[in-house]
Amino acid sequence: MATEVKVPALGESITSGIIAAWNVKDGDYVQKDQVLYELETDKITSEGLAEVAGVISLSAEEGDEVEIGAIIASIDESAEAPAGGKAPAAAPAAEEPAPAAAEVPAEQSDAISPAVRRIAAEENIDPATVTGTGKGGRVTKGDMLKAEPTNRMPAAEPAKPATPAPVKPAAAAVPAGERTTRKRMTPLRAKIAERLVSAQQEAAMLTTFNEADMSAIKKLRAQYQDSFVKKHGIKLGFMSLFVKAVVNALQEVPGLNAQIDGNEIVQNHFYDIGIAVSTPKGLMVPVVRNCDQLSLAEIEQEIINYATKAREGKIGIDDLSGGVFTITNGGIFGSMLSTPILNAPQSGILGMHTIQDRPVAVNGQVEIRPMMYLAVSYDHRIVDGKEAVTFLVKVKQALEDPARLLLGV
Repeated sequence: MATEVKVPALGESITSGIIAAWNVKDGDYVQKDQVLYELETDKITSEGLAEVAGVISLSAEEGDEVEIGAIIASIDESAEAPAGGKAPAAAPAAEEPAPAAAEVPAEQSDAISPAVRRIAAEENIDPATVTGTGKGGRVTKGDMLKAEPTNRMPAAEPAKPATPAPVKPAAAAVPAGERTTRKRMTPLRAKIAERLVSAQQEAAMLTTFNEADMSAIKKLRAQYQDSFVKKHGIKLGFMSLFVKAVVNALQEVPGLNAQIDGNEIVQNHFYDIGIAVSTPKGLMVPVVRNCDQLSLAEIEQEIINYATKAREGKIGIDDLSGGVFTITNGGIFGSMLSTPILNAPQSGILGMHTIQDRPVAVNGQVEIRPMMYLAVSYDHRIVDGKEAVTFLVKVKQALEDPARLLLGV
């Protein structure tokens, strides 16, 4: 009896994906819930698990674009499991040297993803000693990245002295003699490009700027950081304060908490704020829900959770849907000033930038203060310049005088 392996439905708007990697080979014996493949779509990357145990037969290759519901493999349940439940290995023709210290033991290799095996090899960490947080206790890439030194593999026995081998040069990024290289655009990157161009073509986008003195925020964090960490187990960052400042400003200027739907203006009365994050696969904007009802600690925890999911490639469709406003922080990369692009169909996006000590006039005196440029891009079709400027001033005031957030003024 053979069980078909089909591409699962991942969301109403997702119709196809690309098989980024097969974690098994044709003819391998697979266990139930074992990770078979990684599927990359225009929104997320997901893993496909085996529904049953048996010998797998692949009918699609890495790099193939497959439709939702397509059959990409089959598993023969009637096939008997080899000794130990693993795929039979070919007998070696001659005695082989012992594996290097950083190699993953053979009995584990089919239960972990290529990313975990790579980190195990590069960082010399034994996956067997790492507590897995994935399905069924499986060790994930994030688990390996957070592994402590105590999880490192024991060093291999020293070999007999020999003439040192010549150091191999690092692999060239571009093949010798090649002037250009080509690679297929991933669905996620293609979708990002499409959305950015669409936002510029469809919205009457305009950007207004201001600057904020971050002295009060930095003093607040320094004064209460230890107590905050002791009580909540996480650090107080800048982003939660910016989220609260944005919510306060949206409540004062509701025009930026609206969007166009055909010939209608939809006014939102909730505060789900998107936080733009850069991942190896592209820009994503997970949404922190009901920010008006969350404490600073709860917002910080949500951001940490999303950062972990982004690092492990586990952000889902629901995580990215339904935001009313977006915050993006180019300052972490050193950006001093930028004009952020709207995240359609939203009508506003706030750009944070790097904090720099600059001379400013304070009560008639020149002082050195930590200053940040702020930028808000908005859809001029439904947001007037007065509203946008007022919104940004409200954000600036909340950051420069955090007591406003407590008092709601």
